[in-house]
Amino acid sequence: MARRSLPLLRHLLHDSTVAAAAPPPQPLGLAGSRRSVTYMPRPGDGAPRAVTLIPGDGIGPLVTDAVRQVMEAMHAPVYFETYEVHGDMSTVPAEVIESIRRNKVCLKGGLATPVGGGVSSLNVQLRKELDLYASLVNCFNLPGLPTRHENVDIVVIRENTEGEYSGLEHEVVPGVVESLKFCSERIAKYAFEYAYLNNRKKVTAVHKANIMKLADGLFLESCREVATKYPGIKYNEIIVDNCCMQLVSKPEQFDVMVTPNLYGNLVANTAAGIAGGTGVMPGGNVGQDHAIFEQGASAGNVGNEKLVEQKKANPVALLLSSAMMLRHLQFPSFADRLETAVKRVIAEGRYRTKDLGGNGTTQEVVDAVIANLD
Repeated sequence: MARRSLPLLRHLLHDSTVAAAAPPPQPLGLAGSRRSVTYMPRPGDGAPRAVTLIPGDGIGPLVTDAVRQVMEAMHAPVYFETYEVHGDMSTVPAEVIESIRRNKVCLKGGLATPVGGGVSSLNVQLRKELDLYASLVNCFNLPGLPTRHENVDIVVIRENTEGEYSGLEHEVVPGVVESLKFCSERIAKYAFEYAYLNNRKKVTAVHKANIMKLADGLFLESCREVATKYPGIKYNEIIVDNCCMQLVSKPEQFDVMVTPNLYGNLVANTAAGIAGGTGVMPGGNVGQDHAIFEQGASAGNVGNEKLVEQKKANPVALLLSSAMMLRHLQFPSFADRLETAVKRVIAEGRYRTKDLGGNGTTQEVVDAVIANLD
């Protein structure tokens, strides 16, 4: 106690001197401040939270380790339960599912999905098992990263458990495969709720109801019904063909986009490419009780052998997804610090991986982010 009193006294005297020399306070509302109203946590909100971590395949271990390093540098109130899961497994191990159910939150790298051969995607298994019915990808311009289009800030919300992409299919007769495509009102509700809570102004439903008259027609009916409950949010519809053309010609017209499963995957990857690339776009999958955060756009989330060998995978997308996760866990200050540090590194342009026009390594980007933490 005594050893701390002298430095404390010096600190108080220094503050008094500074205060005396400072200009008079500005009127309320004119003074520049970092935040105007504080965040008041509930008692116990600062307790460390367990997060299930799946490093995954390819570049997954590299980028998830990047997140781990930054979390440790921030002293973020999270700790990881790590499980080895790989895309060539026949099923997700039961202990991994149990960990996610217990922790409610998971962070994962990419899982390779074999093409054809009747092998089920573990990504789809996770979504079905945990009923993660909403996928969200945020595609936006990052200051300092040149792109063909400016003012892009699109959120693609797609149904995640039904339709063609869910793997729900059967043979009607030998050689004829019919995809079971069901439309759920809950994805429309989630899209409008997201827009309302995030002060978004417009929701666009992407469809193919001119051909898929029953399935996509039901999807539009659900969206229209939910839209009537949010009169402050503009609602419109666009056929997926025209949507893709409009995305590459005038993407700034879109705000929140809600789509069935398959279209959403295509639209999200297209929007990510327009806004700066899949390596910088965050995202996640959420249901009533659980959430999994990962690179937003699926293209390139496993990378290739060369990236792994050279250790030059881009960690930005997963770092920003981790900021989303921290907000989800109600740690807003840590989320802000992480997002701000990442954006500073991108804006400075000194440390960038090859996909962003640089030649930096994963570790160089991570070190730069840590150096820019407030």
